[in-house]
Amino acid sequence: MLTEKPAADALPATGVRPASTAVVCWMDGEFVPLAEAKVGVMTHGFLYGTATFEGIRAYWNEEQGQLYALKLREHYTRLSHSARVLLMDPVLPVDEMVALTVDLLRRNGFRQDTYVRPSIYKSTEAIGVRLHNLENKMVVFAVPFGEYIAIDRGITAQTVSWRRNSDMAIPARAKIVGAYANSAFSKSEAQLNGYDEAVVLANDGHVSEGSAENLFMVRDGVLITPGVADDILEGVTRGALMDLALREMGLVTEQRSIDRSELYICDEVFLCGTGAQISPVVSIDHRTVGTGKVGPITTRLAELYFDAVRGRNPDYADWLIPIY
Repeated sequence: MLTEKPAADALPATGVRPASTAVVCWMDGEFVPLAEAKVGVMTHGFLYGTATFEGIRAYWNEEQGQLYALKLREHYTRLSHSARVLLMDPVLPVDEMVALTVDLLRRNGFRQDTYVRPSIYKSTEAIGVRLHNLENKMVVFAVPFGEYIAIDRGITAQTVSWRRNSDMAIPARAKIVGAYANSAFSKSEAQLNGYDEAVVLANDGHVSEGSAENLFMVRDGVLITPGVADDILEGVTRGALMDLALREMGLVTEQRSIDRSELYICDEVFLCGTGAQISPVVSIDHRTVGTGKVGPITTRLAELYFDAVRGRNPDYADWLIPIY
């Protein structure tokens, strides 16, 4: 249950918190100042990465004076699935997690693009690697957030030496905190070598993802993305873009394994995710992708996506929950 605090409808009509009011988060059943939300250094989730999380965006529409939370139900359904993989019971049902996130965003009164991070973590303070016989708790916070990687220009990518963690090792379909060390290895290798992002291969050598983004390519007018058997995260944004491509452009996305060398001869590549949004790739491993410029399908999908998530296309109102 949510602990009662000043009601969201007690905020000013604009939905904006006074500037002097600290950002609040939801932790262990109540709303508290974000600066006071702490865990002990012996917390199992901190010691061993035994936690799961979601990244959720809320988009500000200046003309409408409205903040739109994007696909809350889909994200919290996936969080519940990830918790199950980690032998954790979800702290709250999906509908209640959606409701508390709307409440959290209203209390903070953000008037800009915002990132929401819910996490369920093994909260027992104990030494010892295991998943069973441990308690778990939940925290949700929100902060203003802009670009994670560039979306308004083409980026460069490197196929890194690290391989995506396998479903037989740490399942990629669950957003497991400890698994993101793999993403960190991949991202740092690419950036320290002078690239913007990483392309990560599965253990069999097929393309999997970016460091923390799903990957699409366009070849001969066909939109293609790796399938779930290629150790990918079953991305919410990935699904949204396949929906947009079909409904608005008549493109059926082909889900299949992609060879590394196909990326060198395809017409377009882009990375996508809640954090990444849609990021065009114009060079991979020193090979120009297509013309070396952002391609027409990527450009159109990005236009459609941002119209949808900012509440400018009523056909996709079911993706959104207005906060104010």
